[in-house]
Amino acid sequence: MTDTAEQNTGIRVRGLEKSFGGQHVLRGIDFESARGTSTVLLGPSGSGKTTVLRSLNALEVPERGVVGIDDVEIDFARLPPGKAGRRQSERLRAQSGMVFQSHNLFPHRTVLENVIEGPVLAQRRPREEAVADAKVLLDQVGLGDRVDAYPFQLSGGQQQRVGIARALALKPRVVLFDEPTSALDPELVGEVLAVIRDLAAEGWTTVIVTHEIRFAEQVADQVLFLDGGVIVEKGTSAQVIGDPREARTRRFLKRVLDPG
Repeated sequence: MTDTAEQNTGIRVRGLEKSFGGQHVLRGIDFESARGTSTVLLGPSGSGKTTVLRSLNALEVPERGVVGIDDVEIDFARLPPGKAGRRQSERLRAQSGMVFQSHNLFPHRTVLENVIEGPVLAQRRPREEAVADAKVLLDQVGLGDRVDAYPFQLSGGQQQRVGIARALALKPRVVLFDEPTSALDPELVGEVLAVIRDLAAEGWTTVIVTHEIRFAEQVADQVLFLDGGVIVEKGTSAQVIGDPREARTRRFLKRVLDPG
């Protein structure tokens, strides 16, 4: 356990270990993210980025390691079985909002109904309050005029922006983005990245898995480069992207930025 002062600040990750079958996908992940900062996870496919992200809200349960968000902390090696363990996982999960690669909107519900689903059903907040908050958030992501639209009436970029508003509607302490533009046509990527950039500028605590290197340069307070289930290099975007120390980092960036 960390002391009280440390527990009240941002994200803490210590010694995450995770295997799938015989594959050891996380090999002792350690990092911290201060409250109000943006951390970007970069790395090749299969490096463990998404597993780290999903471990932050216990969608994946590591065999070992500690995850803390502000004053909520789980030691996964000591997670009790059954209901007690599920309650601990749910308490950690409640600290964050997740934006997935695919939009995962309810097709039979309007934009507004999609955004208020979590606050009303999961958090038991009054519907009137949830609706008022949702309209503010939809304005924020540029969709204030589409509250009554259905997902099939929206572009992929608009659907992903609804997904961001839906995550924010839960009033999380941390917002987690898992490759939020990977399922979009290239011309729609910019509108989603602009919303995420604005959130970071407003002081939301974010952790972002992305392959958009130039976006990472602009938005990240901290960049973690993962490969083979370990953090190979971490630092500011200027350090890790602009002047990487490790050969593995340099090879990855060259392959992504100069594929020819």
